[in-house]
Amino acid sequence: MERNHKAEIEAILFTMGESVELDKIATALELKTSEVKKIIREMQEELNVQSRGIRIIELENAYQMCTKPEMYETLIKVAKQPKRQILTDVLMETLSIIAYKQPVTKSEIEKIRGVKSDFAVNKLVEYELVEEIGRLDTPGRPLLFGTTEEFLRRFGVESAGMLPAIDSETMEELRQQAEEEVTLKSND
Repeated sequence: MERNHKAEIEAILFTMGESVELDKIATALELKTSEVKKIIREMQEELNVQSRGIRIIELENAYQMCTKPEMYETLIKVAKQPKRQILTDVLMETLSIIAYKQPVTKSEIEKIRGVKSDFAVNKLVEYELVEEIGRLDTPGRPLLFGTTEEFLRRFGVESAGMLPAIDSETMEELRQQAEEEVTLKSND
């Protein structure tokens, strides 16, 4: 009986429910990673062309089966409005700093924001957008934070290196806004 590699890959990705590294899939199928990558690319094209509710995404040399964005409304109706994590301005600001500066410590985040960031960092860890990725080799050995695969999925990027660049003009505007915010808070 001839093996159906597409069916095997589909079963792996569906069953695992999270991203699976390319080399793990290749090992399971006893194929070269280049062959598996070619098969997955074919599967991605087939799913995009057909009227299907799923797709396969790539996340830093790993693959995951997930729902197509146009299906979200229907899923929400079925799930009866699942609890949604709300990213406030404070959380988005903190997440942006971590995403662009990673690996980064809380004290570095606080230096950039000008305020304590314990709550924001803890909430982002709870939302699985940020994780502890080690410790800085300095006195006190502060924790280092970075983004997670969940961050990549939610923001639709394959890696942190693919985040949009911030031009110097935008950076200057952000700096001025932060200074104004600090001035307003200190006047209160």
